[in-house]
Formats: sequence, C-alpha cells, structure tokens
Amino acid sequence: MQQTQEISTFDYQRFRQFLEQACGILLGEGKQYLIVSRLTRLMREENIANLSALMLAIEKGQPRHLRDAVIDAMTTNETSWFRDGQPFETLGQVVLPELEQRGNGALRIWSSACSSGQEPYTISIILSEYLRKNPGSKLSSSQIIATDISASMLVQAKQAEYENVALGRGLSDSRRQQFFSKVDERWRVIDEVRNRVSFREQNLLQGFSTLGKFDVIFCRNVLIYFSGERKQDILKRMALSLNKGGFLFLGASETISGYSDAFDLVRTPFSTVYRRKD
Repeated sequence: MQQTQEISTFDYQRFRQFLEQACGILLGEGKQYLIVSRLTRLMREENIANLSALMLAIEKGQPRHLRDAVIDAMTTNETSWFRDGQPFETLGQVVLPELEQRGNGALRIWSSACSSGQEPYTISIILSEYLRKNPGSKLSSSQIIATDISASMLVQAKQAEYENVALGRGLSDSRRQQFFSKVDERWRVIDEVRNRVSFREQNLLQGFSTLGKFDVIFCRNVLIYFSGERKQDILKRMALSLNKGGFLFLGASETISGYSDAFDLVRTPFSTVYRRKD
C-alpha cells in the first residue's frame, strides 16, 4: 500500500467519510498511518494498489466481502480480562445484589462491543462467583448477549479458547484454574461460564431493539470513537433498551454529560456507573 505521505487529502477525507458512515468511527486528522498499518495486508491480499483504488472497489461492491473486511481491519479490538478491574467489582458487589434485592429474577446483560470475548466471559465469571457465594440466588438463569461489528472477532469469541499470552492479560491464576480447562496448548472457558453467553453481529449505528430489554449494558471504550451526534443517538437508544433502574457501564474516560439526561450517576466504592432514571 502507498505510504502515509502518499495518501492524498482527497482520498483521506473520502475514506474518513466512508468509515464514519459505515461504523461510526470518527478518524481524526493526521491518522493516515492507521490506514497504512491496518489495511496494508488486506490490500496486498486483494491486489489493490492504493487507497483511491480501494474506495472505488468498495463503491462498486466488488469484491462483495471487501467493505466488511475493511471495517473489520479498522475496528479497534483492544481487550483484556477484567479490563480496568473496578467496574467488574461494581457489578459483582453492588449491581447484582441491588438487582436481586429489587426482586429481579434472571437478568439480561448486554456486552455491546465484545471483541474476542473477554468482556462477556468476564461478566459471566463475575456471575458465577456471585452465584457460588449466594446459593439459591434468583439470578442463576441470567443470560449475557454479546455483540460486535467484527465477524472475525465473533468467530474467535465463540470458540472460547485462548492462548497463555491472552490469558495473562488481566486474569489471575486462581480464576484461570477455576474457570478454564487446558486443551492442548490453549485454555477453554468452562461450560458453566460459556453457556450463559450468546453472540450476535451488531452495528451500534443500526437499530438494536430486536435484542430486547436489558438490566445491564456494558458499552465500555466505544463511544470515544463516535461523534457527539452519534453518541447522543446511541445513548438514547440504549436508555430505551434498559429496563427502568437498569445500569449502564461506560469506559473510564467516557461520560454521558452533554449527551444524555436519561441516567443518574451512581458512585460506588469501586467505580461510577449510570442508572436509568425511572
């Protein structure tokens, strides 16, 4: 692929517009290097010489898989187990007890940008730990819906198998022994954790009401890539997808301030979380 300095301003703006319309990612000025680093391999495989030719091929729809492959390559898939730690402490020690105390039975939890599966399986591990500490809990039949825009990430997530290096990012030895089993040189999530998670492909720019209502939504480290207008739209629709009093988890650097008035900020001993207003 052409080097960063060879990407014309016209082609760069054209690609930026395509990416935002397709998946909401707002590529800032001077990010040509990201295009080079993430698309070079794909363009070599597709025998596409430069960004201009890539955009022409996408517009013509030939080959048919190219558009999705480009979105897949440009989507950030940074993830780890128990990422940032404290939100999952909030889930296990504050949110789950509160929801059960309210009389909630089986919960529906949505991991809205699940990448290769670490977040939804982490949520499921928290649920397992809660249930082990609270035998007879009404939350035993809870379900986790995990979605992502990347088809290739969902394939990995469904396999529920990880290498040692991947498990080393955020997972303690104790939890590895409790919730994973060794399969050859990889580690597989145990059935107890895996079976309550189901995966679906979902673009957050598109309607997601068909996913149903939820008691908890995780939308962490996602909104930072969207424009203000798209943030407002997604938060509005997520509020509608939450049951009254349901909880929304955002990333540590994210806020609803200026984008939504549908939530109350809840400060816990571990982190902050948003509760949908009644």
